[in-house]
Amino acid sequence: MSAITLKSYEDRLRTHPSPLARRLLKIITDKQTNLCVSLDVQTKDELLRLADTLGPYVCVFKTHVDTVEDFTYESVIVPLVELSKRHNFLIFEDRKFADIGSTVRSQYTSGVFKIAQWAHITNAHALPGPGIIDGLFAGTKNINEERGLLLLAEMSSAGSLATGDYTDKTVDIARKNTFFTFGFIAQTRLGSPNEDFIIMTPGVGLDDKGDSLGQQYRTVDDVISGGSDIIIVGRGIFAKGRDPITESKRYRDAGWKAYTARVK
Repeated sequence: MSAITLKSYEDRLRTHPSPLARRLLKIITDKQTNLCVSLDVQTKDELLRLADTLGPYVCVFKTHVDTVEDFTYESVIVPLVELSKRHNFLIFEDRKFADIGSTVRSQYTSGVFKIAQWAHITNAHALPGPGIIDGLFAGTKNINEERGLLLLAEMSSAGSLATGDYTDKTVDIARKNTFFTFGFIAQTRLGSPNEDFIIMTPGVGLDDKGDSLGQQYRTVDDVISGGSDIIIVGRGIFAKGRDPITESKRYRDAGWKAYTARVK
């Protein structure tokens, strides 16, 4: 497959309709990294340690805070937000909302997690229709900082149903509010050539090909040349026997090299 030609991150940050996307593109440009690391861990100490040590190498950290067994807002979120400021990265809570608008608004703003208060990015399935965007966007009403939503248009797991007509309709739904819905979790470039959606792609591996639970991995070059903007890496960095700092640098460098080849 030939590489897709896109403008540079720097050019795109000047014109993108989403304030959150512009902030993200500025971070990517300043730090020269298109790496998002998945902090899929079970303790607050491990999450915060990794966010601190790997912060210089990433543009985004992706979290699942509901898997942190000793979670409290004060002991996890407050220091994580401080680390995001110190190391200049965004926080992406991988919540995958999938309900009617009024319900997701409550899930986004309330409860023990209060996601809208601290997560710069969250995501949602398009299955409920455009009301899910309306509900989540309503949850940002009293937030004085940029927030953005990714829709799950494609997934990296074998047998995913997020394909074809479903993916196309997800793109159509995103177009209804590009100020807030700034991109997709996807495996390919989506949208027309005159649209600028940020594509974040999971299932990226330099060494691994898959796992026993249906995950499939693609190379960094394949993902970036195909039009993705940000690679999402988890086990490629944290798998047993791997040094997270060494692997983060390795993926950061591979991602940036693939990007510079794409924009030449």
